[in-house]
Amino acid sequence: MEWGTALKFRPPHFVAINTPMKPTPTAAAPDSSPELTHFDSQGQAHMVDVSNKPETHRLARASGIIRMKPATLGLIQSGQSAKGDVLGIARIAAIQAAKRTADLIPLCHPLPLTRVTVELDTVEFEHAPLDSGVRCTVQTETWGRTGVEMEALTAVQVGLLTIYDMCKAVDRDMVMGDIRLLEKRGGKSGVWRAAM
Repeated sequence: MEWGTALKFRPPHFVAINTPMKPTPTAAAPDSSPELTHFDSQGQAHMVDVSNKPETHRLARASGIIRMKPATLGLIQSGQSAKGDVLGIARIAAIQAAKRTADLIPLCHPLPLTRVTVELDTVEFEHAPLDSGVRCTVQTETWGRTGVEMEALTAVQVGLLTIYDMCKAVDRDMVMGDIRLLEKRGGKSGVWRAAM
């Protein structure tokens, strides 16, 4: 194709599919497609009403990784960072972030957390410029009407950001990523685990 040739766009719903059509059901099936619950019928953002939900034990686990140079990880492990105990401060920052999630994410409910645990483990990567790192795994729990996934995810990211802040003087190439929910329990949807 030559430069300047106009491309014709066909919206996805006009693309032909080579599969036989299913017969239309005679009775309307209930709509089981997921919905964005933070929007009302007019499309405006709102806080979800959870007053009619039962109180259950809620748990969430999330994790993320900050990759860095081996020398940076060596400084963290030796406790020689100019700012002090990097992992100890990151752990406290993650716990504090879990408790302050509703102040950061506009439509989150303030929750009385009953437990927050933070694990910080070193990891190694083969054949990568930033072949060392720290994995932050957070577990949050409460007894309530809504889940604690956002608290776990927020805690992970603030924990990693704290590591970056404390080590940026020696390594500005650090990269944060792989932030994900690993597991949630409680509520109507029950147990969910990420496919590993």
